[in-house]
Amino acid sequence: MISINPEEESVAKVHAYMLGAVAPRPIAFVSTIDKNGKINLSPYSFFNGFSANPPTLIFSPARRVRDNTTKHTLENVLEVPEACINVVTYDMVHQTSLASTEYPKGTNEFVKAGFTPLESERIKPPRVKESPVQFECKVKDVIHLGKEGGAGNLVICEIIKIHLAESVLNENHQLDPQKINLVGRMGGNFYTKAYGSSLFEVPKPLSKLGVGIDMLPEQIRNSHILSGNDLGQLGNVEKIPTPLTSDEIQTDDYLRDAFERLKNDPETLSFHLHKYAKELIKNNQIEAAWKVLLIDPFK
Repeated sequence: MISINPEEESVAKVHAYMLGAVAPRPIAFVSTIDKNGKINLSPYSFFNGFSANPPTLIFSPARRVRDNTTKHTLENVLEVPEACINVVTYDMVHQTSLASTEYPKGTNEFVKAGFTPLESERIKPPRVKESPVQFECKVKDVIHLGKEGGAGNLVICEIIKIHLAESVLNENHQLDPQKINLVGRMGGNFYTKAYGSSLFEVPKPLSKLGVGIDMLPEQIRNSHILSGNDLGQLGNVEKIPTPLTSDEIQTDDYLRDAFERLKNDPETLSFHLHKYAKELIKNNQIEAAWKVLLIDPFK
């Protein structure tokens, strides 16, 4: 590995490493308004949710690296401490990128990027009609992290109204990731889709304690076939199951054939057992995988 000391590198280089590694990042598409009523709309990917009580979002419009100037969004929230944070979907990502263009102050990016403003109910900045989730926020605080180019400014926003498009909800009125079609920001010019085949589920740890990877038998823990993700799923069981019996092995076509072909080659048999278990884990058959892995091919 190479090691980087941020104090010895350019801000631009450190910034690029951060954007490439801290990813994917959600995108806050933020509308604000200045004291004269001029509207600004701009995306920020230094953004996330940090509290549910009170419901709090934070985004950071950093000072420009090249000339140490501040973003219009920051100037606006210091004048009028309100913001509407809109989520960004694949269908609007190119328009959103266009809105990030550094137009002169007073330019309305709703017009430039072709978005439709909707009047908010509790704040002055408008919502973005094309966004399926819109958060009306009061700006509670702005924390300045520095005075030089690249320094962030944490805009702490309390959500006071949420608007949800019914088209992105499931039958239980929960947001459906396959319907909302969100995108995430990567480094450079790259984005990622947060839906379709990109989505996968990771079951949360048991409410009761899982046995943990450290309790896995050595031949499983040190497997050359199983990945760390595989071991994590095996470790998330309350107790270790019992291995398959000889009779149970005979009822499984794959195992019966493997034992018949490789009865004199336990090393290769062990390899095939681990491959079979890996496939079972992939199909979320964790207990079945355990039972296969606990078979001792050397007996």
